[in-house]
Amino acid sequence: MVSERRRQFGEHLARLRRDAGKSQRQLAEFLCAVSCVRSSVTRNEVSRWERAERIPDSWLPALAEALNVPLDTLERAAAYARGESSGVPFDPAATLAELLPEGDPLAPLTAMTALGKAHDALSEQDDEQAPLWAYWICREELDVMDARVFTELRRPLRAVPLLTDVLSRYDATHALEVALYRSWLAVALMDADEPEQAAAEARRVVARSSGLASDRAAGRARAVLHQLRDCRDVPEVRSLLHDHGHLLSA
Repeated sequence: MVSERRRQFGEHLARLRRDAGKSQRQLAEFLCAVSCVRSSVTRNEVSRWERAERIPDSWLPALAEALNVPLDTLERAAAYARGESSGVPFDPAATLAELLPEGDPLAPLTAMTALGKAHDALSEQDDEQAPLWAYWICREELDVMDARVFTELRRPLRAVPLLTDVLSRYDATHALEVALYRSWLAVALMDADEPEQAAAEARRVVARSSGLASDRAAGRARAVLHQLRDCRDVPEVRSLLHDHGHLLSA
């Protein structure tokens, strides 16, 4: 029985081959030329890799050359397919950082387009156009990415329900993720003109980030506090800033 991880690897390999403009036969011929053994790889063997029947371990360096991709990317994907790695080859948080570069006003719109294609890929509607990382993430992780982008686009009516749902799925063992997602929720609530609720979420962010050795979480807590200063006339916000305003100078 083909595992889900192997299936993902096979789809990923097929996508890389198509992007390289090669047929299965052309890829096989390239690999034979590289190995100097004319019959070492056939089109049928490439098909087996793409159908997840086999993982081409010994052929990864040649495949990286043929498909013009970094070898370590293929090696991580193969290790994941074999069950030797618990983390997916394309990390959702890292992918979000690439989709939302600092200072680019068009980044959220570009990210939304990419996420739409990823959703289509998971629904098997647009396999050809999906970004490569779409093969390695689940719908739950896409929800997280959607929520972040809607927050950046200042669309709280979409962001708040998504973030609330996402947070309901995480327990105390995911402290960093919860702190980050709550910081986005606080920002979305401010955009929804709900400063009281935003202040409550900000308290949770500060409480969680203080127990983490994470500069990112601490930075998000400061960013939320900074944005809330515009609402300091609201009693809940004023109380929050009184208790934790010193963090802004940290």
